[in-house]
Amino acid sequence: MSRSPGRRLALAQLASSVGDGAFIVCSALYFARVIGLSAPQIGFALTIGWAVGAVAGVPLGHLADRRGPRGTAVALAVATGVSVSAFLVVRSFPLFVLAACVYACCQCGLTAARQALLAGLVDPGDRTRVRAALQSTVNAGLAVGAALGGIALYLDTPRAYLAVFTVDALSFLLAALVLRRLPSVAAVPAGVTGEPRLAVLRDRPYALITLLNTVLLLYMPLFSLVIPLWIVTRTEAPRWLVSALLVLNTLSVVLFQVRVARRVTDLRSATRLIRYAGAVMLGSCAVYALSGDGRPKWTSAAILLLAAALQVIGEMMQASGAWEISFGLAPAGKQGQYQGFFGTGTAVARMLGPVLLTTLVLGWGAPGWVLLGGLFLVAACAMGPAVRWAERDRARRRVEAGAAVAG
Repeated sequence: MSRSPGRRLALAQLASSVGDGAFIVCSALYFARVIGLSAPQIGFALTIGWAVGAVAGVPLGHLADRRGPRGTAVALAVATGVSVSAFLVVRSFPLFVLAACVYACCQCGLTAARQALLAGLVDPGDRTRVRAALQSTVNAGLAVGAALGGIALYLDTPRAYLAVFTVDALSFLLAALVLRRLPSVAAVPAGVTGEPRLAVLRDRPYALITLLNTVLLLYMPLFSLVIPLWIVTRTEAPRWLVSALLVLNTLSVVLFQVRVARRVTDLRSATRLIRYAGAVMLGSCAVYALSGDGRPKWTSAAILLLAAALQVIGEMMQASGAWEISFGLAPAGKQGQYQGFFGTGTAVARMLGPVLLTTLVLGWGAPGWVLLGGLFLVAACAMGPAVRWAERDRARRRVEAGAAVAG
């Protein structure tokens, strides 16, 4: 990322990801101990919030297309900071649900607007490489934020948690200031009369691709929920290994994501890399399955480290291919709404993943791991045909549009 826009995008991502890292580590205990909510209340509110956010991502992405992605991103970064600040003062369940919904909407919209901004500032051939560098930056920021959150967890006082949430809110305001210094990207006027305003909702090939990517994103709840529970309840490995696996994952992305992304140059190479990712993720799940069954402590730990290494390789391959596909198949002038729609996969994986994965893995044990790996492989192999369908659909639409103009 030698160009100034890329560096500034990375700085904005770094600022907000520090806040996100602190939020992830401390949010559950803050909501329980400071706001006074029960675990079911927290889970229900966050599920509702991310559901609303997933729906809001598309229209907010469309807003970025029509009003300009830089201004929209700046406004949503400020709004995210304000929504985090709301958590500092809410003390009732209804207000907490409202704050969670606003927070999730702002986060999903901000992601779509930043992606549209990246698409407008970076040449198509460089987008995946720059996006990979941004992902490395995000992981570095998450690590810093997690460390700050760890201090609050150690102190375990209301003031410490309040301080972390204040830092989280300020990090998004800082990100807004950085985004404001980026070059402006021209807004795209509305399409021809009769064209659907949210065209992505009628794009069936892109919807299928988003669905397949959502299945692949089910790896996201593994480190935050499933693997810690698996280690504690189904293996003899030391509990501190949970932290070690997270560090391994984070550092691997920081160090190697850009290198992995260099293998992606077009849609064909992207689908090929995703297919390989599915195979690697199947291997990772199979190795995770071997870590239980009462194996000796350090044998189980070694197996878990190998499984985690395979998992992060698969994650980096999947992400690199998905970025190329999401940008490459989005029509010009509609990057915001298309990125907003593609980004719903993250919200859906966060909503449904915990229930699905705990049932599969913790309920079924080793067979559940293998079934999950098979699900990854099937989705990855189906991505190639889905992308080819989308390419044929794009070609058909261009021909129809040309005929309409000629007529």
